[in-house]
Amino acid sequence: MEEESQWSGIENGIDDPEELQVIYRTLDSYQQYAKVAHFQCTHVRRQAFYALPQAHWQRLAAPPFNYLETLDKVDDAIESNADLARIIFKTGLEMFHVGVPSESGGELKLPAQWNGSAKPHDMDKARSTIRQFYRDWSAEGASEREACFGPVMRAIAAEQKARGPDHPPLKVLVPGAGLGRLVFELCLNGYETEGNEISYHQLLASSYILNCCPRAGQHTVYPWIHTFSNHQSRANHLRGYAVPDVHCATELAQAEQKRPVGSMSMSAADFLCLYAQEDRAATYDVVAAVFFLDTAPNLIRYLETILHCLKPGGILVNIGPLLWHFEGRVWDRDEHDHEHEDGEGGAGHDTSGIADPGNFELTDDEVMALVADVGFEIVSRETGVEAPYILDTQSMLQTTYKASTWVARKPAATAAG
Repeated sequence: MEEESQWSGIENGIDDPEELQVIYRTLDSYQQYAKVAHFQCTHVRRQAFYALPQAHWQRLAAPPFNYLETLDKVDDAIESNADLARIIFKTGLEMFHVGVPSESGGELKLPAQWNGSAKPHDMDKARSTIRQFYRDWSAEGASEREACFGPVMRAIAAEQKARGPDHPPLKVLVPGAGLGRLVFELCLNGYETEGNEISYHQLLASSYILNCCPRAGQHTVYPWIHTFSNHQSRANHLRGYAVPDVHCATELAQAEQKRPVGSMSMSAADFLCLYAQEDRAATYDVVAAVFFLDTAPNLIRYLETILHCLKPGGILVNIGPLLWHFEGRVWDRDEHDHEHEDGEGGAGHDTSGIADPGNFELTDDEVMALVADVGFEIVSRETGVEAPYILDTQSMLQTTYKASTWVARKPAATAAG
């Protein structure tokens, strides 16, 4: 399936029945977020709490613990997250033209047969996408963005400078675009930028935040409330973050007064299926792969596709760990997506559409050897780059990747494709 449009949404009709099922389940997962989160986070805990000996739960209900008050506050935080989930659901119904009028004739709703259709892994993706807003669209997530976007942005800027002042803005492809922040930042810096994403959870959320969100700080997300483990303080457990940290249209308009800005577009498709096509040959100056290459069951196919769609002399800029997403999942691909950071769905790149048979896992050194073997020239490489992923810096459990970042060039003499 391929749907392409500006970031104003994916508005063409969807005819594939299986694709429609995925869309309906995705929408339903956002619709059900509040119900499921209340049950999993607080309802079952209240049941377990009152199962304690009476003297024990009474002690925990009193100061300084106030455990029941904590559960009430978690419920409030869930509702704040749910406000964002509901608006993503609402704008998604409009974007895909799949809603039906409610009985009152007011807001659109899901067709009745799709209510409750979301599967557990759909719900996990909705939850992890809401958590990802902290990383991509909060002011507090800026340090994480700098860690992974910074090397990529600097490499692209150096490439633009090296091509001289008269060279037009580089055309950049961002596979696994997620919530769209890197695509937005590249556009802001003057590049012609195309994002690619297969996950409808990510597509719905990014379309809302880039196009429909009315102002900066419109929502408050509480990313740490879904688990009660490893919190140093209740205040941090219940900490909320304003999102988005910028209003995209305003930011672009202000930037345009000072310098030319670029363009943004989006492809909603399987990366391999779309970008291996002949009409994508020698199209892009840069492919920016951020926490993406390890989503490949067959990295050779990824690298060959990137080589195909790069112009001669174009560069692949990569940063990320090697959490091979198909390791141990050979026969259960449809149930998993791109997970980073405690299996909480991290980068959000849905791999369920990738139909390549077989898979393998390489070390970082072996990846570099394969990059060269496929036909790239290695320009630079740095290892051990600290790259946290949706990291609660106050948590008693700290997980930070030591990522690899490198630049590889398609030889200028290589024939297109």
